[in-house]
Amino acid sequence: MAKQFAAISPEHQAFIERQPIFFVGTAAAAGRVNVSPKGMDSLRVLGPNRVMWLNVTGSGNETAAHLLQLPRMTLMFCAFEGAPLILRLYGAARMIQPDQAEWVDLYAQFPPLPAARQIYLLDIDLVQTSCGMAVPLMDLREGRENLNEVHRKLSDEQLGDYRQRKNAQSIDGFSTGLPESAEALLS
Repeated sequence: MAKQFAAISPEHQAFIERQPIFFVGTAAAAGRVNVSPKGMDSLRVLGPNRVMWLNVTGSGNETAAHLLQLPRMTLMFCAFEGAPLILRLYGAARMIQPDQAEWVDLYAQFPPLPAARQIYLLDIDLVQTSCGMAVPLMDLREGRENLNEVHRKLSDEQLGDYRQRKNAQSIDGFSTGLPESAEALLS
């Protein structure tokens, strides 16, 4: 039942843009595989073979650590309402951080989110759809503002300290590419 495509079609793009949540999968050559749910209006389709998503400070930073070793990434979208469908985007990704020249123009395409940490650009080499018939039908009640509320309460110094403690290394001990001091994280 799976179908493969070389690029995102207009129908795929419309499906992606309707989804309130997507899942990111990455892995280094060794260690744990990471799968993370993402939401908060944080993904943009840039073209038939490129998407980007905005990542905010969280309890870990596995994606960054994995991409420094292997640039592969998979994004998965599931239909929780309407017709069943699963759509996956496979490709190579790279990370853009706030101190890089590209950040300003890319970040301007998202609503401002407190504690924005990275933007990931995914160059897609395969789009795959599958039936999704086992995915339950669910109703979205509302988005959660908890993370934004926590981030708004943190000073720049507190955010830098948190990132240094929780985001500088993966759970397998790999560097995430963040600067090595809390002060550098904020410059």
